[in-house]
Amino acid sequence: MDYVTLGKSNLLVSRTAFGAMGLGDIEDPEVAKSMVKKAYEAGVNFFDVSCDSPESERRLGAALEGAMRKNVFIATKTSAHTSEELAENLDSSLSNLKTDYIDLYQLEKLNYLPKEGGEDGIMDKLLNLKKAGVINHIGLVTDNIDIVFEALRTKGPWETIQYPFNMACDDAVVNLANEIIKANLGFIAMRPLCGGILTNLPLALGYLRQFESVVPLWGATNEEELQQILYFTENPPRIDEQFTEEVEKVRAFFN
Repeated sequence: MDYVTLGKSNLLVSRTAFGAMGLGDIEDPEVAKSMVKKAYEAGVNFFDVSCDSPESERRLGAALEGAMRKNVFIATKTSAHTSEELAENLDSSLSNLKTDYIDLYQLEKLNYLPKEGGEDGIMDKLLNLKKAGVINHIGLVTDNIDIVFEALRTKGPWETIQYPFNMACDDAVVNLANEIIKANLGFIAMRPLCGGILTNLPLALGYLRQFESVVPLWGATNEEELQQILYFTENPPRIDEQFTEEVEKVRAFFN
């Protein structure tokens, strides 16, 4: 397993991150727990979930409880609109995840970027929680490219950006990825398979591996999918002329 520093957060995370949002949809809770442990044993130390899926948080927390907790980084997120709502969401996440701190707490916003001293109190609440050690790092999750550019321009307390990135994305998103990395922010690539539209896992994984500081967030809904992700993580495709041609065909089709 390869590891990379997640921007200025200095979190040394596995380049294969475990997207845990789907854990709550798995019929057997023991299978979900087994998948998390299998990923951990393969070297995955970065797990991402959301308070919008409390059952997924509970299953992730149950799997990582105990000695494993200190060896992993847990990221969760909130789409709170007020500081009060954010506090409630965080309390629920801490309880669900069976932990007393969150390594990376991410604000999921689509239409505006909260600011320090804002009327909603969100940014001030985040900063106070970080100061108190309840959250260790602050991240932003969005699929609004203008919000990302605003975050880069205003240089707030953001340490990571989670944004859709895969080989179906156009050059504007590739340039955005490079700008995020240049700004020393950790770039977490969500939807690496473009929401299931991309079906060639080794090609999709190989494409993202060309961006050394990008951490793709892979979701698995069963043990077979997880095994494929772990296999191609350890056995990535060779980046040669044939690989490049295949990637360019996919990119030309979508763009």
